[in-house]
Amino acid sequence: MTGLAPAFGERPSTVICLGLSAFDYIWQVERLPEGRSDKVRAPEFMTKGGGMAATAAVAVARLGGKAHFWGRAGEDREGAAMRDELAAEGVDVSGFRLFAGGRSSISGVFVDPAGERHIANFRGEKLPAAPDFLPLAEIAAAGAVLADPRWPEGAEAAFAAAREAGVPTVLDADVADRAVFEMLLPLTDHAVFSAPALAGFAGRDAEAALAEVAGYGCRIAAATLGGDGVLWREAGATARRPAFAVPVVDTTGAGDVFHGAYALAVAQGAATGDAIGFASAAAALKCTAPGGRRGIPTFDQTIKFWRDNS
Repeated sequence: MTGLAPAFGERPSTVICLGLSAFDYIWQVERLPEGRSDKVRAPEFMTKGGGMAATAAVAVARLGGKAHFWGRAGEDREGAAMRDELAAEGVDVSGFRLFAGGRSSISGVFVDPAGERHIANFRGEKLPAAPDFLPLAEIAAAGAVLADPRWPEGAEAAFAAAREAGVPTVLDADVADRAVFEMLLPLTDHAVFSAPALAGFAGRDAEAALAEVAGYGCRIAAATLGGDGVLWREAGATARRPAFAVPVVDTTGAGDVFHGAYALAVAQGAATGDAIGFASAAAALKCTAPGGRRGIPTFDQTIKFWRDNS
């Protein structure tokens, strides 16, 4: 744990997060729906911005970094709400374009008392694929670039610019078509998969799957395994960090927070084990509050929790 804190503040803290911003309608339910035509009671309901890269950007900002979000949404009620919420969190949204005639991504989220959730996501429509509006020249001044696979054309352009500028890239590798990973992994320095995405891409033997990912040239190949912690491969060796034990209220957004915190630590030059410890602590704290963003901690809260529980 000693490598992380000294590295903070010594390198650029700017993290550019590119990809999905979704508007979440969240029902806190007594139990998850079962079977056909089921009805469940929701003691609590909320609406909030969500999406992988967008929530990662909020995490970067809450943790003290300089966050930029680059993405696309419709020029509609949800798009405006997402942009305004990100800006209120201190995220630079100058690279977040709202398109007339487009429809924003929207998710319906059901969360049970144990924090488990079901998500139905509408990806949006009539949003141009071309990344020609992105300010790619700004990447050279960033500490890291994070992207999810929901806008492959934008991620490819940003990762290519980052590679040329020598800026590390972090892929939030959630479930996507194989072709998307085959396009992005050769441009990825840190590939951090969800367990389902890794199994779908390279099989259920996690260590063998990470070795396959590393074969694309990724310096770090990792997988977040929920309650089983994080498994990663670096320089031909595999390591594991157990998950922190917390009273779980809602796991929504935990992976996004992990990726944002990890990217910030990478931007600051932290060793891999320290970056994963920091990100794990931030994600664990997020799970102690409802919603995808309400529980995102500050830097000081994260460091204290990490030290007190290691």
